[in-house]
Formats: sequence, structure tokens, C-alpha cells
Amino acid sequence: MHPVRKQRLIYVLMLVVFSSVAILLVSFAMKDNINLFFSPSEVTSGKAPLGQKVRVGGMVVEGSVSRADSGLVTRFALTDGSAISWVSYEGILPDLFAEGEAAVANGTLNADRELVATEVLAKHDEQYVPPEVADTYHKDGAEKPEGY
Repeated sequence: MHPVRKQRLIYVLMLVVFSSVAILLVSFAMKDNINLFFSPSEVTSGKAPLGQKVRVGGMVVEGSVSRADSGLVTRFALTDGSAISWVSYEGILPDLFAEGEAAVANGTLNADRELVATEVLAKHDEQYVPPEVADTYHKDGAEKPEGY
């Protein structure tokens, strides 16, 4: 093989190897930052993975919000019209968080399939429903929430 061709082949192989390693490292680093959205139906049916960051969204069930006597722990249920998923959150809830309103919680599922939330997001005006929640209602054919 001609020395120039051999040198080009080595450069191309090095470029392929370094590119592959860079893509692998970026993919590995992003793995922890991916939040998958699941509806309460998918959580209760077992489609949502345990111990991995997920988002669960739906309407806060009327009468389900309970606060601990001491501390900032709040427990509430989310529904998509066909199933209920429980969420536990320690912290200050958003001002617009209320029963019967749309909410999305980020966190991890424990062994009891209860979401241990690190963040709770509430709708921002009277007509807003998060797109994931709206899609869930369309997909499941459930009754539309009030204000939808």
C-alpha cells in the first residue's frame, strides 16, 4: 500500500474511533437527564420504570391532598380519568396548585408505584392544560377535565 494511502486510512480510522467515543460519552451523559412522561394509567399498569426519572401528569383528584402535621410533605393523587397515581412531594407547592386542576410532577417511582416528586408544576392560567395531559385525555377517550 502506498504510504500516503496508508496515512489517510489511519486518519480516517482515528476519526471514526474518536467520533464513536464522543457520541458514546454524550449519550451516556444525557441518559440521566431524560424525563419520560407517563399518564397515571401507564404508571398503575406498570409501563413506567421504577427508580428512573419520570414525569406524571394529570388532574389533581378532589379531596386527595393531605399535608403532614409537621414538615412540608404533601401527598396527593393525579388522575387521567381512568386511573389514579399517588404522588408524595416534600417542599413548597406552586401557588396555582389546587384540587381539580392540572399538574405535572417530576420524580422517581418507588416500589409501591408512588411517585416521589422532586418538582411539581401547576397550570399557569384558567384555560391551560399541559399538552401531555391533554394528549392523555384524547388517547384514553376519558371525560375532559373542567376548563379543557
